[in-house]
Amino acid sequence: MARNNPPCVLITGAARRIGAAIARELHGRGAHVLIHYHHAAEPARLLVDELNTQRPDSAHCHAADLRETAQLKALADAAWHRWGQLDGLVNNASTFYPTPIGSTTDTQWEDLMGTNLRAPYFLTQALTPALRATQGAVVNLVDIHAERPLKEHSVYSVAKAGLAMMTRSLARELAPDIRVNGVAPGAILWPERPMSTLARERIVERVALKRPGTPQDIARTVAFLLFEAPYVTGQILAVDGGRNLGH
Repeated sequence: MARNNPPCVLITGAARRIGAAIARELHGRGAHVLIHYHHAAEPARLLVDELNTQRPDSAHCHAADLRETAQLKALADAAWHRWGQLDGLVNNASTFYPTPIGSTTDTQWEDLMGTNLRAPYFLTQALTPALRATQGAVVNLVDIHAERPLKEHSVYSVAKAGLAMMTRSLARELAPDIRVNGVAPGAILWPERPMSTLARERIVERVALKRPGTPQDIARTVAFLLFEAPYVTGQILAVDGGRNLGH
C-alpha cells in the first residue's frame, strides 16, 4: 500500500453501524476516507464533519445505489479522483432480511444478490486499475452465515457464500498487485428489526466467549488486513467470539 501520502480508502455503507466504526478506525490511523451511503445522507454528513474537524479535507461522502451500474461507476470514479489515489476498498454495504422459501420474490433476490455480491464484484473491477497503481488491498465484509446458513435467510446466505468465493478468486486473480481478504462477523450488532431478549440470549449462548462483539472488533480487523498484513491474501477471518467452533 502506498505510503508517500495518507492512504485513501473507500468504505461502502459507512454512514452508520459497523461501516461508521470502520471509517473512524481507519481515519484514526491516518487514512483519508470516502464514505459511501445510499439513504443515510444526514448520518454520513455528520460523520464527515466529525472527521474533518479532526483533520481537514480527510473525509468526504458520496451517495450511490449500489444496485445501479451507472452509479457504481460514478462511485468508483469519485473514489479514485477525490485525492488522486486509492489504496483500499472496504465492501461493507449489505442488505439483510429473511426470505422464507415459498415467499421469496424476484425483487428480494435482486436486492440481496445485488448489494451483497454483485456490487462488491463490479466495484472491485472498476477500481482495479487504481488499486493496482498503489499496490492496494480489498476487504470484503462476509458473514459467518456464508458457511453456516441462517434459517429463513437462504438468499442472504447464498449471496455471502458467493462473496466468500469471490474474495478467494479475486485474491488469486489480482495477485501480486492487489491483496483481497474478508472479515466474517458473528454476533456484533443486533438487526435493526425487532428481536426478543430470548433470541439474543440463545445466540450468545452459542458463542464460545459468551458475549457479543463490538463494531470496533470488526473495524480493528479491517485495519489490520488493510495496513498490517502485507503477506496475507485470500483469507477470510472470522471475528465471532468462537461461534464457528460450533455446538
